[in-house]
Amino acid sequence: MVANLPKLVMVVGPTASGKSGLAVQIAEALDGEIISADSRSFYQELNIGVAKPDRGERNRIPHHLVDVTSIDQPWSLGEFQKASMDSIRFIHSKGKLPILVGGTGQYLRSITQGWQVPEQVGDERLRIAIGEWGDSLGFDVLHEKLLLLDPEAAKSIDYRNHRRVIRAFEVLFLSGRRFSELKRSGRSPYDSFSIGIEWPREELYARADERIQGMFEAGLVAEVHDLVAAGKAAQLRRIGVIGYTEVLDYLSGEISLDECIQLIRRNTRKFIRHQANWFKPNDPAIHWFKANDPELLQKILGQIQNWLFD
Repeated sequence: MVANLPKLVMVVGPTASGKSGLAVQIAEALDGEIISADSRSFYQELNIGVAKPDRGERNRIPHHLVDVTSIDQPWSLGEFQKASMDSIRFIHSKGKLPILVGGTGQYLRSITQGWQVPEQVGDERLRIAIGEWGDSLGFDVLHEKLLLLDPEAAKSIDYRNHRRVIRAFEVLFLSGRRFSELKRSGRSPYDSFSIGIEWPREELYARADERIQGMFEAGLVAEVHDLVAAGKAAQLRRIGVIGYTEVLDYLSGEISLDECIQLIRRNTRKFIRHQANWFKPNDPAIHWFKANDPELLQKILGQIQNWLFD
């Protein structure tokens, strides 16, 4: 515990680990409000494929940073950091406990490590040129080039997220410095308590597969079809969200529906492994709890209360 700093609870970990439901239970027990640190949940147009907190959860507990922007105007890391810190201050002003929840490690780390994200002015013509370069080569190949020039940045960026790949090259070309070098760490302005839910990897994969099946049953293909019909295909592909990109390929006739589902499963498992690099079992900053523990919630609440009142 760090004296005199505002308190912040964080629920972290890979997709399908049960973070959202657990966060609601913690918020109900400790008079808290939830802030999303899942970059996919920012977008108003994306619903079925991003497993946002459902309407019932949002009615039970206030949720911040859900449906706050459009895929026409994707947020940068700096925009998330400012908005999340504004939300934390607002929740504290009401005498409530802020609970930051998500699996986007870079976004969470920017808060816990006090990253000082620079405001590098963009160049639209350069951005378009880099995008055309990616379209010509393939963004997987462009990402490999980024891996050579800025390995640290490339490892934190999925090649399917065209916008972030382009941004890394844009900063490199405009500043002459690596994108990863421009994120300076400072002191965190919060006394934080991080919670992770630990699943055996195969059980986590099974949960993810079940969620993917549920998304298709709930109408994921129709949701993507409607976005394409609204002229949003390019924007959707640019942000590179797993599930949506593969369905775009299915709708364009590049792959079959079965191939689409299998590809989403494969990419989701790869994403889970990527998230594990941000949330390691031996990370002393994270308090890990066994997912199948029948006393999971009671143990978590007990440790948080000890931390709050120590």
